[in-house]
Formats: sequence, C-alpha cells, structure tokens
Amino acid sequence: MSESGHSQPGMYGQGRRRRRRRDRDPGPPAQNLSGPSRDRDYVPRERRDGSEEPTGPLLQKTPIILAKPPGERSKPSVPASGAPSLEKPIMLIKTRDEGGKPGNPPDVAPSVSGAGTAKLEREGQRPTQPVYQIQNRGMGSAASGGAVDPVIGQTKLLPPEKMKHSIKLVDDQMNWCDSAMEYLRDQTDMLVVGVIGLQGTGKSTIMSLLSANSPEEDQRAYVFRAQTQEIKERAGNQSSGIDFYITQERVIFLDTQPILSPSILDHLINNDRKLPPEYSLPHTYVEMQSLQITAFLFTVCHVVIVIQDWFTDINLYRFLQTAEMLKPSTPSASHDSTGSSGADDGSEYYPHIVFLQNKARREEFCPRNLKKMHKAVDKLMAHSHLKYKGTLSMLDCNIFPGLNRDYLETEVNLFLLPMMENDGEDALTRAGSGPPLFSLLPGYRGHPSFSSLVSKFRSQILAMSRSQLSHTILTEKNWFHYAARIWDGVKKSSALSEYSRLLS
Repeated sequence: MSESGHSQPGMYGQGRRRRRRRDRDPGPPAQNLSGPSRDRDYVPRERRDGSEEPTGPLLQKTPIILAKPPGERSKPSVPASGAPSLEKPIMLIKTRDEGGKPGNPPDVAPSVSGAGTAKLEREGQRPTQPVYQIQNRGMGSAASGGAVDPVIGQTKLLPPEKMKHSIKLVDDQMNWCDSAMEYLRDQTDMLVVGVIGLQGTGKSTIMSLLSANSPEEDQRAYVFRAQTQEIKERAGNQSSGIDFYITQERVIFLDTQPILSPSILDHLINNDRKLPPEYSLPHTYVEMQSLQITAFLFTVCHVVIVIQDWFTDINLYRFLQTAEMLKPSTPSASHDSTGSSGADDGSEYYPHIVFLQNKARREEFCPRNLKKMHKAVDKLMAHSHLKYKGTLSMLDCNIFPGLNRDYLETEVNLFLLPMMENDGEDALTRAGSGPPLFSLLPGYRGHPSFSSLVSKFRSQILAMSRSQLSHTILTEKNWFHYAARIWDGVKKSSALSEYSRLLS
C-alpha cells in the first residue's frame, strides 16, 4: 500500500498477476527481441469464463455454415394428386468432380460432412431409393420448372402396364378411335401383326393365343372375344371394326371384323341402316369395308395372317390381289424390299403374309397333301408383290422330322393348326379296344398337339423381320399417328371410289 492508501500498480495490479503466471509456467525458450512486453505472446491467456487456452500450436477452426433447419425450409406447393414433390431433382450417385457444377442442388452444400448428410437422410429429406437424372427427360413443364416428383420418376423405370383386354382402334361405324394412344411409348422396337379371314374361321381365338392367352384358359377370359354359342347359332359375327392389343414385349395385334361377312350384310338390310351416299347397294358397302380394312393392314403391319378353315377359296385370293392393287402408296427406305415373286420394287412397302390353315384335318398333315397345298398357293400368288414365301416354314419346327428342306420345292408361308381339343374330345379319341394298358393311351392323331403347334407358330411369327413401314423410323406413338393418317386416306381413296362405281 502507498502512503495515500492506494495499491501500487506493480504490486497488486495486472502486471503482478502476469509476472506470477510467468514465474509459475515458464513458456518455451525463445529470443526476446523487443523487451519484456513481448513475453505475453508465448503465454496462454486467460479467458473470460476462467478457462485457459490449450498450449501448443493453434489449430485452424472449421468454418461454420449457417443454414435453416430442414423443417423450416420453404416447401413447394403440393400437387393435386397429393404426392409430395421436391424443389430440385436429387442425385444420390455422382462423381467427385461435380461439386461445383450448376447441376448440384443449391440446398445441399458440397462441404457438408458425412454426419450432416446422414442427419438429412434421417430427417426424411431424401427418398429411400435412388432417383436418376434420366427421369427429367420427357417430363414437359415439370422438368423445365425444376420440380420432379420422385414417385413419377420411379414409375418411368417400371415395365409397361399389361393390358387386360383389347380396345377399339376402329369402331363399327368405321371411325378412328384415340383410346389406344395411352398404351404406346416413344420406342421403335415393335412388331405389328394383323389378321383377316372369313366369318367363323377363328381369327379372334388365334390372335388371343398369339398375344396373351393359352389353350387351357377359359375362352371368356381371352383378350379378343371369340364367338359365343349363341352367336354361332344365329350365324352372327363377334368382332366389328378393328380391335387393338399390345403386349409387354411391344407386339401390337390387330383383330378385324370378318371380310365379306354375310351377317354384316344381313344387319344392314334388316335394320334399314343408312348407307353412305357414295354406296347404293348394301353388298357393295360390305365389300368396300373389307377392302378398306385389308388395304389398311397391308400398309401399317409387318405381318398379316390370312386364316382359312378349309382349303381353299379362289375368291379369297382374288380379294387379296384387289386389296393389294388398292393399297395406298407407301415409300419405304428398306434395302430388302424385293417382292417374293422376284420383281424389284424398292419404292413400295409390302408386308409378310402368312396363310394359316385352321381346323386342319388329319389327312391334310400328310406330306403328299402338304406339298400339293404349297404348290397351289404358290401358283395363286405368283404375280403378287406380297412377301408370301421364305419367312415361315413348318419343316423348321420339327413337325415332320423325316422330311428335308428340299421336299417342298415351292415352300410358301403356310402353317397348319388342328382342331382345338379339350379333355372331353381327347377322351373320345382314346383307344377303346385292346389290352387295358393301351386303352389309357390317346388315339392316333397324325400330328402334334394343338398347344405344341400354337407355340411353334407363335415363335415363328415373333421372329419375323421388322422392316421399316415408311421412309422414316417410327416409334409406337408415331406409328399410331401414321396409321390414323393412312386410315383417313383409305376411306377417301379415289381408287376405292372408282372401284365401288364399277361394282355398282
């Protein structure tokens, strides 16, 4: 204490505390170049809360990024469907050098540690499954606005939905329907198969077996409705217009109403339906409808199946040649467009045509009779540009294992199917005489089973070449618009109008 009663600065002030600390904890040896006042640079300082700084070299502090908690961030408006949507598309898989690119979402900083990322995932800010960047393609305004629904994005990666039944492509009034557009996609790997035939030959049944059903199923569950017993008894037709069905393998099947149908003609006459002004007689209108459908299939299909239930009708081949003559002009860019008759017509597209002999009898499977059938079809189609040979063969299916390929000198696209058997009919064909062991065996049929032949026929149809239908490559949706334009052109064709006047 001084004489005036005040404490001396050097005795009890801040300097005294500093000297005592320096005497108690000597600092590291160093050369003092500027006097005693520089010693405090090496002495740990006392903090306001009473704690001391750790000794040793100073560590650089981790930068702190201030951001709102995930729960307080601005949430986008919820769509009408009720599904939550995110502001930006999230990529869970990315390379290391994408840290500062514009594609990164702004609400996720590149310097966030692994613990912070795990915290965001625990808080539910990221989906449980990865959302890929390809989901932004083809999403319209949602992709351009930056808002992507992860539910919609993952739905795009799922396989296409399976159709449960066929829908109308052309109704019974011969008007085009747009309901098939929702089942089509923007991809080019597709096959279009159409069918024509007379009434009651089994067109809808065969198309159902080729597309989605099996012979063991109930016919009432077929995708193309077959004739019921009531319709057969009154000699009616089941199909009208053109029915559409597409499989998950992207194969389009077109089932049509019977050509030259007597039941449609009877319906026109008895119900006093008004005919279009360009047709004066009902039978002329029925024939022109059949030609329109057939010429349309010749233009938009890769494969056209002609079904018969007996061999053969000369008028059917004349009808096919007339439809080929009235077919719209369709330039094709395919290099392999040479007709089956040998004529080079590279400017026109012609489909593969397959003759299916349905409900064939046992004697028709005889190799000698089969050879005669091939020769007859080859002579009747000799002047046609349709590809009626060289793309389907029964000899390749091991149906006739003892025959060589040279046996049929003029082999055409002809396939035989027997009657569809069931358990009752199969029991009637069993051997009724002889030892009990032989009575349990089925009777001699002379051909493989119906199920086996349908499977072989389906494999050959799906393996046919898929040449271009026009001068450009068509996707499924492009094919739909192309087919609609062809159908409108066929209905307004001047060649068909002139042919109808000749018939009248």
